[in-house]
Amino acid sequence: MTMQLAAMLSKWLPKRDNEEWVLGTVFKTEGSSYRKPGAMSLISSGGEQLGLLSGGCLEADIRLNARKVMASGLPVCIRYDGDDEDDLSYRLGIGCGGVVHVLLEPVNEHNDYQGLLQIHRSLTSRQSGYFRQHIPAPGEVSLASEYTLDSMLTRKRKKSRLEELQGKTWLISHITPAPHLLIAGGGIDAQPVVVLANQLGWETTVWDPRPANARDEFFHMADHRLRCSAEALADQVKDLSINAAMVMTHSVPMDAQCLLALSGQRLDYVGLLGPTHRREEVFDEAGLIDDDFKPTVDGPAGFDIGGELPESIALSIIAKCHNAIFGPSVQDGGLRGNG
Repeated sequence: MTMQLAAMLSKWLPKRDNEEWVLGTVFKTEGSSYRKPGAMSLISSGGEQLGLLSGGCLEADIRLNARKVMASGLPVCIRYDGDDEDDLSYRLGIGCGGVVHVLLEPVNEHNDYQGLLQIHRSLTSRQSGYFRQHIPAPGEVSLASEYTLDSMLTRKRKKSRLEELQGKTWLISHITPAPHLLIAGGGIDAQPVVVLANQLGWETTVWDPRPANARDEFFHMADHRLRCSAEALADQVKDLSINAAMVMTHSVPMDAQCLLALSGQRLDYVGLLGPTHRREEVFDEAGLIDDDFKPTVDGPAGFDIGGELPESIALSIIAKCHNAIFGPSVQDGGLRGNG
């Protein structure tokens, strides 16, 4: 079960009225913590839990408190302090040693499911937006959560933050769709790339117009399989809201055609398989200038982790792609992989 919010909501949706549910949200952390503000989990009266709010050490107590919320129908805020010897989280052995603040609130038809139906529709249609959750003070009446769509799709997720508005405290979480990775090339070495991306909860599209490649029996795990021409690929990238691509057709002309289709698409990551001299051949074939291509093409693709087998190479590629999408930007004090 992936921890991606879209996957969690898809699993919760058909069961939402069969049991009682509680939404758990990390709304504040101090010091080290496994999950950060905005992390969510859904807990049912039958004991099912979708998602995690810690590394696992707090989940049993969170489920216990969720049952109390189901019984009272009222939200609660819980504080876990891993450095306080008198605190429950210290006795539970929380490994990070930080402080974690968790909001637990009932989810049902009467409170419009806390806006989760709107979020699910938004993510399904690959739209982004902002989720506002009221953090009630002791004795304060809880206000309904709100979800509003962005005017246009935003791919780079902003950190969740607390805001004070008219004497009320709100957690503002930026909700964005999971990455959608295009794998150009349907050879054997592309299979583990698709598998790893799917395990992360990413959407995947495999493109290869060659009849012998990207066969259904080997790429059934992909969300989409395309056999269109390279000229038509550019429109597919837009229509499917693809935001990352790995070019690995093992054909210089096809790689070049693919780069032409990706040029100007404003992707977060583009990787190119093969050594440096082959990269130059591909750009020459495409008639593109390497320095003008945005984002900078990652080629040879991936981090150098000493991998030789397809699985290791796939791991290095997915890690580099993940870093480009979710890693710290230069203004955050870090380096983007391929901004």
